[in-house]
Amino acid sequence: MKRSGIPQEYAIVDIETTGGYASGSGITEIAILIHDGQQVIERYSSLVNPNQSIPLSIQAFTGITNEMVAHSPAFPELATHIYGLLAGRIFVAHNVNFDYSFIKHHLAAAGYHLDVPKLCTVRMSRKLRPGLPSYSLGRLCDALGIPLSNRHRAGGDADATAILFGQLMQWDTQGVVAEMLRKTSKHQQLPPNLPKEQFDALPREAGVYYFRDKAGEVIYVGKARDIRKRVLQHFTGHSAQPQRQHFLRHIHSVTHERCGTELMALLLEAAEIQRLWPTYNRALKRFEPKYGLYTYQDCGGYVRLAIGKHGKHHSPAHVFHRRIDAYNLLHRLILEFDLHSGLCGIGLPNAGAAPEPERHNPRVNRALAHLAGHLPTFAIFDKGRHDNETSCIWVEQGKLYGMGYVSQHTDIAAPEAVRETLIRYPSNHYMMQLIYGYAEKHPAMVWKPGQPHNG
Repeated sequence: MKRSGIPQEYAIVDIETTGGYASGSGITEIAILIHDGQQVIERYSSLVNPNQSIPLSIQAFTGITNEMVAHSPAFPELATHIYGLLAGRIFVAHNVNFDYSFIKHHLAAAGYHLDVPKLCTVRMSRKLRPGLPSYSLGRLCDALGIPLSNRHRAGGDADATAILFGQLMQWDTQGVVAEMLRKTSKHQQLPPNLPKEQFDALPREAGVYYFRDKAGEVIYVGKARDIRKRVLQHFTGHSAQPQRQHFLRHIHSVTHERCGTELMALLLEAAEIQRLWPTYNRALKRFEPKYGLYTYQDCGGYVRLAIGKHGKHHSPAHVFHRRIDAYNLLHRLILEFDLHSGLCGIGLPNAGAAPEPERHNPRVNRALAHLAGHLPTFAIFDKGRHDNETSCIWVEQGKLYGMGYVSQHTDIAAPEAVRETLIRYPSNHYMMQLIYGYAEKHPAMVWKPGQPHNG
């Protein structure tokens, strides 16, 4: 996007805000420096009335107080001039997607649609000066000898960013900036701290991916039929919501594990979320069972059955998503095994006196054994991660036992022998819903005990 007849120009932007996300925060100060690739040729800065109170912590951080902005223009009053400075130029900032998301959001609210190329000086610095201990603006300026005054004010930070940008442009003898600006390049879509080489190494196959923070801790686990495509979708657009803004800033690396099928990826994702419970994974909570059928022995020696809320550290005999399903099953067990309803938490009318524990407890045990015996054991054999292996998901008595991959060249006489080679995984209600649904749609992939395996 070039202005007709003139060389490409860059708009170096820095803003101060009332918070970390555009849709709920205001801009308190803005600085824009127009750079021709060699030097700054125009400057603009202004305090901005955010029309909301500035939190005390941010006042202390930036030095900008409510009193300072009380009589400053609001953003809509500045929007026409700001848009004129940015349109047709390349938008440059340190952690560009943060500044861009704010400016784009507030310009849109004022009736202007901003859509310009971006350059991130964090990403440029990582590419042109790799191996530095930190790429924050302050640490970079210290490492590179760049003067930085009036820190955490838009004008001071924009001045330092302009000097940094000028040095990076001089150091770019290999066309790094041109590559970043190519429309097919994903550089400016990626979070500032995620190396592009890691993104480029992601496969276009099914699997699970892990976003990690600076310390290497997993902060998000996801699954995909196409890992590379799905990871990129996290970074497209300019959502102004707080969760996305915080999420992107914390991503420093991405790793992955290939899976043979989308079902394997879904199950591994669920198991890993259950194991790691990463900060930004929330969606699977709604799939957890809400009720359980519990058994316990009271002080009178009776083995009782009861419906209760399901907890992660409880071990119910069976789990349910709806309370009505739990009570329907319990009612069937009462009728079929002649259980005393008062000892099962229901207390039906005319239940009569409870029999002695010696008579009642064996009936409860038979009911539980019947329940366990009617939970299926089967395996799903499907395609592997490559042509020379087969994936296997093993279910035992209604619960996921394990899953893994078996070489197609392995001579296994019976499918049961595969069981011992699988990686054990904890089972949960959501995972079993996925498995049962897949088995119902693909019966040819399912093996049951006593059947020959044709895979």
